Amino acid sequence: MAAAAAIKKMRVLEDELFPSTPGKVKIERAGAMNRQLHRCFASTSTMFLWALFLVAMTASYLSFQSFVDTSSKYFAASWGGMHWERQIRASAAPRRPPGSAPGAGMSVLVTGAAGFVGTHCSLALRKRGDGVVGIDNFNSYYDPSLKKARKALLVSHGVFVVEGDINDGRLLAKLFDVVPFTHVLHLAAQAGVRYAMENPASYVHSNIAGLVTLLEACKNADPQPAIVWASSSSVYGLNDKVPFSEVDRTDQPASLYAATKKAGEEITHTYNHIYGLSITGLRFFTVYGPWGRPDMAYFSFTRNILQGKPITVYRGKDHVDLARDFTYIDDIVKGCLGSLDTAGKSTGTGGKKRGPAPYRIFNLGNTSPVTVPNLVSILEKHLRVRAKKNIVEMPGNGDVPFTHANITLARQQLGYKPTTNLDAGLKKFVKWYLSYYGYTRGSKNMRQ
Repeated sequence: MAAAAAIKKMRVLEDELFPSTPGKVKIERAGAMNRQLHRCFASTSTMFLWALFLVAMTASYLSFQSFVDTSSKYFAASWGGMHWERQIRASAAPRRPPGSAPGAGMSVLVTGAAGFVGTHCSLALRKRGDGVVGIDNFNSYYDPSLKKARKALLVSHGVFVVEGDINDGRLLAKLFDVVPFTHVLHLAAQAGVRYAMENPASYVHSNIAGLVTLLEACKNADPQPAIVWASSSSVYGLNDKVPFSEVDRTDQPASLYAATKKAGEEITHTYNHIYGLSITGLRFFTVYGPWGRPDMAYFSFTRNILQGKPITVYRGKDHVDLARDFTYIDDIVKGCLGSLDTAGKSTGTGGKKRGPAPYRIFNLGNTSPVTVPNLVSILEKHLRVRAKKNIVEMPGNGDVPFTHANITLARQQLGYKPTTNLDAGLKKFVKWYLSYYGYTRGSKNMRQ
């Protein structure tokens, strides 16, 4: 009985699990499978569509980001386009005064235009009717806001300044493509003797690589421009023969800055010899004046004296006072313009020399060296404030104990004649400094 009951239960269970109608189980199984497959494919299709959507969105974002990045780089470059080219041409066009001869006036590309000497030269060229286009990279060697202020001054006088680097060959090629410049006044450089010990690479980048990039652009230009560029009195280095003459030795530089400027003289001579570029190098002697460089001694002395801070006055060996041939900016500008006016034409075409071209080097100084303690005394007089002085021995940082220019050659060939002594020049500088930095006598509030 028990066995029969067990067998009956197994049959009942079997009937429940496996119905007696074969077609029914196949249909139900097939239907269940279809429903599962349908759900699976429906889910997969949905996921696939979402995946496609996400891929499309990602691609769109990346394309847009690429466009934004490209646009940002374009606008950040701050050059190019029809409007930019019109501005370049307008600024480069000579504005001849009434009565000028046809074709009078130069079209000058000024590098380092927002710098100290560059600003003054650009203004002087524009004032007399020459076309001027400036280029400057506005680096942070000293306060860029001062450079921006100089740029604003240039713009107010109709001089367009391109924000760019002379190492950018594409930019230079574009400028020469837009305007057939007759002259280049190359004043862009990494300045300063002592800073070369902190950042030597910047001197090679600007004073050597940048110079070569510019010379390449000038070499390939049609027509080739005449070039006037700023060398430095620092090339005289350890030379102890005074006054310094252009024929004196310049193979003993005392600083990396001086070495890069000496290298520049050799490089420019090479380009003159091989490619027929007309080149004039100017050895500046301690330029000072309004809108000057904050890293210069007279500038930093003025700031510290007004703020009641001590100034450091270096002294040479055997307690000998250092002396410099301080040259006022207006006299330097006259020398630069005289060099441009007398520069012969370049003779190359398509990068090939067709004949000999002028190669010249001139000293531009004041010929009257003044000791640093005397400089401080003059500043005290015009500022009406006594300086707190720390007298220390000159460290071995590349500075030389004295400079003194022989300007006979510049006087003969350029008509160069400095007219501003240090007392008169510093008086003008102090007047500008007090005005620019908002200093009121008797007050310690300045915009610095």
